[in-house]
Amino acid sequence: MSIYNCPHCGKRTFNPWTKAFAGQLNSYGKPCQECGRRVVNGKAATIFNAVYSTLAIAALIVIYLLGDVKYNERFPFIHHYGFLINIGLFLSILLVPRLVNAFCFPLDKAIKIDLNRR
Repeated sequence: MSIYNCPHCGKRTFNPWTKAFAGQLNSYGKPCQECGRRVVNGKAATIFNAVYSTLAIAALIVIYLLGDVKYNERFPFIHHYGFLINIGLFLSILLVPRLVNAFCFPLDKAIKIDLNRR
């Protein structure tokens, strides 16, 4: 069931699964099933991915540094669960932008030149 239109040909050829893995503007994107031209998630998706990943990496570093102190009086749970929180943050860096890309941002034409296209 395709619900998203290709920006090149205008036909509905993308579903949320293929849209989630289309990538941002710095990737080659996914080819359309009808016209064969490549499609990526737009500028807003790229900005969201950059901002979310930066904030999550900053939180990952802070949790790591706070968890290193054995007797932290303000956040005692971080010493015990810091490793699990860091794993959750790392997995969220991989999953959250793809979920948001699948449902929130529009598709756009790929701007990267595909040298293998014939």
